[in-house]
Amino acid sequence: MTPFAILTLIIIYFGILFFISHIISKNNSGNDAFFKANKNSKWYLVAFGMIGTALSGVTFISVPGEVGNPDLQFKYFQFVLGNAIGFIIVATVLLPLYYRMNLTSIYGYIEQRLGKISYKTAASIFLISRTIGSAFRLYLVVIVLQRYVFDYYGIPFTVTVFLSLLLIFAYTYKGGLKTIIITDTLQTFFLVTSVFLTIYFICQSLDLSIIQAIEKVKTSQYSKVFFFEDFMKGNYFWKQILGGIFVTIAVVGLDQDLMQKNLSCANIKDAQKNMFTFTGIFVIINIFFLSVGALLYMFAEKNGISTPMVDNVARTDFLFPEIALKSLGLIPAIVFLLGLTAATFATTDSALTALTTSFCVDFLEMEKKQNIDNPNIVKTRHWVHIGFSFLMFLVIVIFNAINDASVVKMIFKIASYTYGPLLGLYAFGLFMKTKTVNDKLVPFICLISPAICYFLSAHSADWFNGYVIAEELIIINGLITFIGLLFISKSATGQTKF
Repeated sequence: MTPFAILTLIIIYFGILFFISHIISKNNSGNDAFFKANKNSKWYLVAFGMIGTALSGVTFISVPGEVGNPDLQFKYFQFVLGNAIGFIIVATVLLPLYYRMNLTSIYGYIEQRLGKISYKTAASIFLISRTIGSAFRLYLVVIVLQRYVFDYYGIPFTVTVFLSLLLIFAYTYKGGLKTIIITDTLQTFFLVTSVFLTIYFICQSLDLSIIQAIEKVKTSQYSKVFFFEDFMKGNYFWKQILGGIFVTIAVVGLDQDLMQKNLSCANIKDAQKNMFTFTGIFVIINIFFLSVGALLYMFAEKNGISTPMVDNVARTDFLFPEIALKSLGLIPAIVFLLGLTAATFATTDSALTALTTSFCVDFLEMEKKQNIDNPNIVKTRHWVHIGFSFLMFLVIVIFNAINDASVVKMIFKIASYTYGPLLGLYAFGLFMKTKTVNDKLVPFICLISPAICYFLSAHSADWFNGYVIAEELIIINGLITFIGLLFISKSATGQTKF
């Protein structure tokens, strides 16, 4: 597929998104539509659209790419099972709390439970975490576009990043969540269709029927799912399960991005229907992503294709695009590109909306204004949206200069450090009903905990006889934060309301 053809496809794709955005935001450009989608989203649209937001280009490229590692293979599915348990906990414990409190920003719970400084700390953690995480996810698709399109035209990487964010900003800044509920549904459709068609095209190239392909994947050297052999290693089953549970609770249940979509449903029953449906689809689609990985490596082995090298380092992130865009033909290349673009931009547009919402509600306190749809207040929201777009641009450029690891590893590593304190804050609020904290000291606890975790993670193999801290790092981080909050706690005047 030529660079010109890829560029043309991207232009058409965004043209469709702009058209949808224009239609929806024509009468829905106020702050109520931007923050809450007027509180009337259909749960089935939210559930389907959340698939694209939750998966992103990381799942689309990095997860299949890592299947070829003998220590990983289908190891990621252990983590996915933990995710599923975490989603159920979010749906049954956190969502009812948020609806009962009628929240727009979920960090309003921390304000009512622990105090204003704790509230600002929690919101700040989200802003930092989501900015970095979403920038990393967008980075993944941008480097693919750079390698296969923009390098051909001599366009610098920074310009590619700028153009990508400009396109996302252009179709989200007016309608916000109201627009994204619809555009993410469309993008998820492209993503899911792309996965199924990719499997079909690879099977066709390998002369395998779907039934034969299933058997081939099952008996291949890439399909080991459960790792019980060595609890010292990062791939150990219970580490992955527990890590998946707590990462999900933190990065979904305590994250404004995905929760904002849930809170746009009319009532708690619809929001829970959304979460349960989403969980089932999420587990199934990840099985297909891992299967794509096994089939890709089989295809590469049969056709003598090696893992692409960047700066003399093997990059498994590039294996899927390398095969899809160069070895399978025009139609599979189009299918791949649509899936990748949909997966990544569905995540980034949602994140920009959530970041803007959190800053406007948690720091500028727009919801407390008498008329939040006042033109001046809406204009301020536009500037906030621009600010976060530019901040994400800077993070991607910096990350490109220093990255030397698979993006999927980097994202979950960052999440463990940044979301751990949120886990500790909410755990304290929910389980220590008769205690409150010294509000002024909370930011220090939330800084000290990740610092301790960094040293533990860096030296765990030396200090603990070869034990490698993996996905359970977020649990350790949350626990240290929780203990720290206990040290600065005092008895409340009575049992807290929430």
